[in-house]
Amino acid sequence: MIATFTIIFGLLLVSGLPIAFVLGITSLVMLAFFSPTPILMIPEIMYNALASFPLMAIPFFVIAATFMVRGGTSKYLINAANSIFGQFSGGLAIVCVISSMIFAAICGSSVATALAMGVIVIPAMQERGYSRSFSSGIVAASGTMGIMIPPSIALILFGVMADESIPRLFIAGIIPGILQGVLYITWIVLYSKKSGYHGAAMQSGREIMFALVKALPAFSLPIIVIGGIYSGIVTVTEAAALAAVASIVISLFIYRECTYRDLVPLLAESMKSTGMIMFIISTAMVFGTWLTQAGIPAQLVDLVIRYDLPWWGFLLVVNVLLLLLGMFLEVVSIMLITLPIFLPLLSALGIDPIHFAIIMTINMEVALITPPVGLNLYVLSGVSSTPLSEIIKGAAPFVIISLIEVFIITFCPSVSLFLPNLLMP
Repeated sequence: MIATFTIIFGLLLVSGLPIAFVLGITSLVMLAFFSPTPILMIPEIMYNALASFPLMAIPFFVIAATFMVRGGTSKYLINAANSIFGQFSGGLAIVCVISSMIFAAICGSSVATALAMGVIVIPAMQERGYSRSFSSGIVAASGTMGIMIPPSIALILFGVMADESIPRLFIAGIIPGILQGVLYITWIVLYSKKSGYHGAAMQSGREIMFALVKALPAFSLPIIVIGGIYSGIVTVTEAAALAAVASIVISLFIYRECTYRDLVPLLAESMKSTGMIMFIISTAMVFGTWLTQAGIPAQLVDLVIRYDLPWWGFLLVVNVLLLLLGMFLEVVSIMLITLPIFLPLLSALGIDPIHFAIIMTINMEVALITPPVGLNLYVLSGVSSTPLSEIIKGAAPFVIISLIEVFIITFCPSVSLFLPNLLMP
């Protein structure tokens, strides 16, 4: 049975089929020939997988991200950050990291964050004399914070699949997200001083105030989302809906970067992206059903208990596996394929699922900037017309920095668990 699964899954994967079809076809064959579950149950499994109120947050966050990318939000965030931090060595690169952190606190998407920053920051950095590989590399790496800093689509998926509190998962991502930004900025300052990337002239107080006032509508979005959730006024899904509405209003009526004619095409674009994610989720749930019926997670639990594998040894193996998978699969697929296998092992080893979620997320961030299938690399190559090889070269130092953070988060659980245990025990 395992040999049949490996052959079918491997052949479909290397054939280039979308991952949703790979999961769906593999599950169909395995359930048809190696399971008592009737084939007619598959549509019901897929429907039940999507009939989840928290999952409704995903389309709303995708809508918010789409309108923010096209509606000028990123431009005003960058201008505000530049007015304060642009004077330092590597100022524009620092601005990119800080703006990405703020943008990530609105949309929950790494690709949207990288796209929004790349359109504006890369041309500006090249005008200031930054190398093309460095400027595109920093944008690619900074964009990955979109799935760590709350709200995060990846953490919503984890919460739904693991039946964990999504607000606790969100708050667990705050310190790791800030740590990642600090590590990136530290390296940027050191590298910029060595390479002679000087900052711009200091802006006057009036100019700084003007930039901050213009960015106030953009700054209001994280307050709506995060403040609404942790004040208890709204749920995660309701906060996502508010973010979507607010982003549309800001884009149409405040920044006026979008018109009424853009409304339907941008909503259609958002629904297309959402449909792809939901299709993967539904087929992955069928895949998980077969894994459970085949007893694979239970066998792994028995194996771990039999050989007395320590928690740190298990997490070390998981990190290596996730890094390898990240080279060939995209974020949502990796999470949905591996979680049904990993989750039963957590309780056996005494690993907190919240801590494990952050470990998975930082590994997924590395996957976004690792060839050959690092999605952020391809997005920025298209946006900036930069050869993929140059972007990979520019992102390489940030891959190393992210691996250092993987080590810190894995073996220092308090980095992930301090805030959830303090604020939401």
